[in-house]
Amino acid sequence: MAPASGWGRAVGNTRSFVGNALGGLRGWSNLASWTVAGTLAYYLWVKPARQLQKEQEERAALAAASDPYRYVEKRKPIPDPQDTGLTYGKKREPTKSED
Repeated sequence: MAPASGWGRAVGNTRSFVGNALGGLRGWSNLASWTVAGTLAYYLWVKPARQLQKEQEERAALAAASDPYRYVEKRKPIPDPQDTGLTYGKKREPTKSED
């Protein structure tokens, strides 16, 4: 039998490391344990955090909608002709070279 090459040994070492990092279980028991852990994590951490965020957004939307003193833009802005850089004030006088 031929000795293992460098890349084959590296693949084996990586596979062994990953297997040990996952708890050393193999096969269906490993898959089942990760499924249970993932399900518990979802229902104990992820789902409550998302629900809390959704409730906070709903409360903020209700508070913004019920505020009678909030600012509401009632007219469209005036287009700026860029004569002075302002929408009001004295217009710029044309110079002699523009005449």
